[in-house]
Amino acid sequence: MAKSMLIVSRQAPWAGPAAREALDIALAGGAFGLPLAILFLDDGVFQLQQGQAPAALEQKNLCANLQALDLFGVEAVYACQHSLHVRGLAAGTLAVEAQPLAAEAITALFNRFDEVITL
Repeated sequence: MAKSMLIVSRQAPWAGPAAREALDIALAGGAFGLPLAILFLDDGVFQLQQGQAPAALEQKNLCANLQALDLFGVEAVYACQHSLHVRGLAAGTLAVEAQPLAAEAITALFNRFDEVITL
């Protein structure tokens, strides 16, 4: 049986390759049918923000990758409620649906998975 995996994405989409790598791992794992979830934490919640203009920073837009998560079988998408609040993002305005989680629920989420990858 495949081990379950939680991918924690903590980097803003423009802060380097970590944001794209987290999404790539999630898409690849989903394509192979691995039981996994992705959690956006800290500045990682900025990846979920609508209306990004990454071309100004000579970056690619991650929105297509985010929208492909469901197509690749990654249905468990979470965002830290506190991170969203501190950064002025509302759960209902995100580019993809992500379930907001309080700190206690995040701790429980970490405990549900065999492996945790943080990028």
